[in-house]
Amino acid sequence: GVGGQGSLLASKLLGWLLLNEGYDVKVSEVHGMSQRGGSVVTYVRFGEKVYSPIIDKGEADLIVSFEKLEAARYLDYLKPDGTVVVNTQQIDPMPVVTGATVEKMKVAGANVDAMDCLTLAREAGSEKAVNLVLLGRLSRHYDIPIEHWQAAIEACVPKKFLEINQRAFLLGRNTKLDGEN
Repeated sequence: GVGGQGSLLASKLLGWLLLNEGYDVKVSEVHGMSQRGGSVVTYVRFGEKVYSPIIDKGEADLIVSFEKLEAARYLDYLKPDGTVVVNTQQIDPMPVVTGATVEKMKVAGANVDAMDCLTLAREAGSEKAVNLVLLGRLSRHYDIPIEHWQAAIEACVPKKFLEINQRAFLLGRNTKLDGEN
């Protein structure tokens, strides 16, 4: 994501969820110039035993991206036939300059699950809830009961923002895209 979009909370919540599902979990984050709108990258690795949080190029099963340019920037980390869950938001001017698009991700061989998370976050009550819309969408790719996701949200989100974030999660999870059953 880009600084201020909530990717750190999203990775914390995902790590909490997976730890409570019984997995060994390692989380790492790289901030860069995040306070100035630069990239924020987090890695969440989980499994029976995980020794390092770092994911090498070509190894990621899933990439969750808060913005199209960021998805394109880290696409080489995705394994063949991996999935990208991406917010279709563009943060100008870089996406315009680079021409990064969802179509380029598809051409590169990624399974792309793209939706306008910003509009759904606004519908939930806050533009800042894009992170929970994305996590809701991501939850469709894991066989983890929704109640466990909801418990993670309750554990990681401050109480005063809980209702908006719960709505955002459900919008991301339940919104049907064109061609979807």
